[in-house]
Amino acid sequence: MEKIYQYYQENIEAYSRQVESLKRKIHLLGSIRLFIAAGMIALIWLLKAQDWTILSGAIFGCIVPFIALMVWHTKLSARKSYAEVLVELCRNELKGLDYDFEAFDGASEKSSADHSFSLDLDIFGEQSLFQSVNRTVTYLGKEMLSDWFIHPLTDKKEILERQEAIRELSSFSYLRQHFYVTGMLQPGGRNDLRLLTSLAETKPYFIKRILWKLLIWLIPGIWVLIFTGYLLNLIPGVFAGLFFAFSFVLSYIRSKQIVDLHNSVNKMEKILYTYADQMKSIEGENFHSRQLADISNQLVENGKTASQIIKQLSMYIGALDQRFSAIGVVLNIFTLRDTRMAMKIEKWNETYAHDTIHWFNALAKFDAFCSLGGFAFNHPDYIYPEIADTYFKMEGKALGHPLLRRDICVKNNIAIEKSPWFLIITGANMAGKSTYLRTIGVNYLLACIGAPVCADSLTVYPAKMVTSLRTADSLMSNESYFFAELKRLKMIINRLQQGEKLFIILDEILKGTNSIDKQKGSLALMKQLVAYQACGIIATHDLALGELEQEFPNQIKNYRFEADITNNELTFSYQLREGVAQNMNACFLMKKMGITI
Repeated sequence: MEKIYQYYQENIEAYSRQVESLKRKIHLLGSIRLFIAAGMIALIWLLKAQDWTILSGAIFGCIVPFIALMVWHTKLSARKSYAEVLVELCRNELKGLDYDFEAFDGASEKSSADHSFSLDLDIFGEQSLFQSVNRTVTYLGKEMLSDWFIHPLTDKKEILERQEAIRELSSFSYLRQHFYVTGMLQPGGRNDLRLLTSLAETKPYFIKRILWKLLIWLIPGIWVLIFTGYLLNLIPGVFAGLFFAFSFVLSYIRSKQIVDLHNSVNKMEKILYTYADQMKSIEGENFHSRQLADISNQLVENGKTASQIIKQLSMYIGALDQRFSAIGVVLNIFTLRDTRMAMKIEKWNETYAHDTIHWFNALAKFDAFCSLGGFAFNHPDYIYPEIADTYFKMEGKALGHPLLRRDICVKNNIAIEKSPWFLIITGANMAGKSTYLRTIGVNYLLACIGAPVCADSLTVYPAKMVTSLRTADSLMSNESYFFAELKRLKMIINRLQQGEKLFIILDEILKGTNSIDKQKGSLALMKQLVAYQACGIIATHDLALGELEQEFPNQIKNYRFEADITNNELTFSYQLREGVAQNMNACFLMKKMGITI
């Protein structure tokens, strides 16, 4: 981990120096521009009595360097903004290495009690697994990454291909950071693709009419003839005035069609330019993994890259955005500029609109991969698990929870070699049962996503995971805690009856009823799960479930987390041991708190 900390710290120092250097240059350029502006005013005052040619030459001699310095100033400002965002990213990554993920989006809106495991395992929300991984900078990228968490893979080949892509991208630190910073400088939104989709659905007007195709060339040509004739005294000024009025009417006679077209992509110029820059960064790389290579190949169309094509549209939209500026109105009257740009957009739309969805999906996929590649880079001690071929297998050594601080995280093993097979975990309060279940569940999810896991070794079969760890009642649906839990268990049984291969994780089942009913129901449920050839882990305080190992020695194995009481003090090792728990701590803790037993 020291190298990872050092990498981000060195980036912060290098780009902070760059920011300071750029600030000094920008300040200097501003001072020079101010000096040039003052000098131009002085020259105008001193040369006002001179020949017009001398005065105009002096003004021109000031304006040219002023404009050149302004362009340079803009470029330096862009570089400064880039460096500032990169410094902020590296600082946030350092915080993330210390388990502070506040700067990143945890997608709280994705958490659902109806989902098979996301709420139970704290996948979304503040200080969640998703927040620790998520570095997406496009709306579609975030949607794709969250979908990967919600619907993990169950196909071995797909998981191995994703592992290959994540492993490769983890070594492209500069590319991942460049992609992130480029996106953060001009963030997109959820409506971006919808706007382009609406553009694809817009019916062309101008390119279907030969008259307008002629007029966009005919009007500028006539104006050239009129100016030439006027300068040579061949055409009277009144004729130029009449044609100006005609051109004005002609240039705005179809403004409704232009406005409708413009509204479909309004304000998209800058974000499209950003998307184009992000695409360009992908197009320039020679990837070896199949999935990354496919993304890169999708961004090429008939020898032209998607970034070039998207930038074309961005420029056309930018031109229409300026249609009501002074220069825009003048150019429209003399060249039918608005009509010309509308025709270019319609032509672009006709040629490329249907490819846009594929390009943006490729961009979103790369965005999602960047997050997982960054996660792998930030955890060099994590390993890529092996994927088993047959149901069921989950064997691992030293599994830890990715969100538990590395200096206090106690790691444990797991061994499920076949189906049916259940681990029954007994133990006292606070001894580590629930943490162990979440550790297994989270690493299992990471394995099925294709990401590296917090373990020394791990082999998993990618079945569908379902959990019941955090059932809650619902006033809105008039649903009791116990009924909500029964619904969850019924869902599991139904899926098993339908032939689904599940990996089941349950914590203290049937908590919402009395101890006798709970014990009977728990025993019956366990026997039913074994009968359905299922696999999983169940944590419980009910020691009677530990007797099932004697009845099903080839399907059930007992493990425990003990609370050790020494010299009237309670201690926990958080280490998983074989057998049924011996020590319970509820009465001990109540006495320590002064509650009479």
